[in-house]
Amino acid sequence: MLSEGKYLARVQGPEGPCVTYCEGGIWRDVTAVCPTIGHWLSGAVSLDAIRSSGTKNIDVPAPRDWLAPSDLQPIKAFGVTFVSSLLERLVEELAKGNESDANDVRLWLDTELMKKIQTMIPGSDEALRLRESMLEIGQWSPYLEVGLGKDPEVFTKCPPMAALGHGSRAGLLTDSSWNNPESELVLVCDGSGNAVGASIGNDVNLRDIEGRSALLLGRAKDNRGSCVIGPWIRVFDDNFNLQSLSTESVTLEVSGEDGFVVTETASLKGISRGFTALVDALFDQHDYPDGVFAFTGSPIAPTWDRETPGLGFTHREGDRIRITIPSIGTLEHTVDRCPQIPEWRFGLRELFDNLARRGLLDL
Repeated sequence: MLSEGKYLARVQGPEGPCVTYCEGGIWRDVTAVCPTIGHWLSGAVSLDAIRSSGTKNIDVPAPRDWLAPSDLQPIKAFGVTFVSSLLERLVEELAKGNESDANDVRLWLDTELMKKIQTMIPGSDEALRLRESMLEIGQWSPYLEVGLGKDPEVFTKCPPMAALGHGSRAGLLTDSSWNNPESELVLVCDGSGNAVGASIGNDVNLRDIEGRSALLLGRAKDNRGSCVIGPWIRVFDDNFNLQSLSTESVTLEVSGEDGFVVTETASLKGISRGFTALVDALFDQHDYPDGVFAFTGSPIAPTWDRETPGLGFTHREGDRIRITIPSIGTLEHTVDRCPQIPEWRFGLRELFDNLARRGLLDL
């Protein structure tokens, strides 16, 4: 697949993080021209300059060397952009974070109302009429608001430099017993508000934490190792863009050390808000001069039973996650508890100190 398209990635080199570029299946170290992904996304270094640079070819990086392709960018995430996700957020809320009640709540919600919601366009007159009628009887929810209202849910998944990459170990809070992967397309936008590429991400989710209260979203979503992106960015061109991605599929594979294995594929066609609308919402009266990465929501709801029928899925330490979007590639990593994975110590100051020591900041 790498023989088609253009790709940018970050890898751990002997002296520090390196930006690499691939075209025609050949990887090159372009750090001397483009020290950070932020240089490209801010417009300081053009893609043409990266492509024409005479930097050296390198071997395909080893799995342990892949870093998240983001660096200076905040990582944002959209939620409740698929009906299946909306249903599961309502399950968490009504079950109050208790996984033993989830199946009963799920069966109760699978009504004519949910079937009607599946065809509604967020912010439409029909959706707003439903909102008003449910408010009158006290049945509205924060998740219905962002699922059907005019404004999408968008939150900060993690700060710049905190995301993990391909081959890493994601982290789960020790006090979470109901959690799951969220396999998502990640859009990459430049500082001018244009989507210029895409990657793959796992928006690691703690269902019991968020289910207790939507106000615990930050606790449920932003922790050590809770964000995984990679392996690379595929750059948009005439054949790979927002339009082509709208017909793509996402495949999630989970394999556990206990012998549990599940694979599910879902189409991105079911997204309730188009990718262009998400980008527009992201930059509405907001600025990201060094670019921004944005998770677009998960089309796969983790309702499989792992052990006891009716109790659904939750992670076990050592689970291996594979997320595939055919036109981009496959992101793979394992899962552990937060205290068992390395602490995040290499932040923005350390990055710029490292680049300065290597003589790469006088551009």
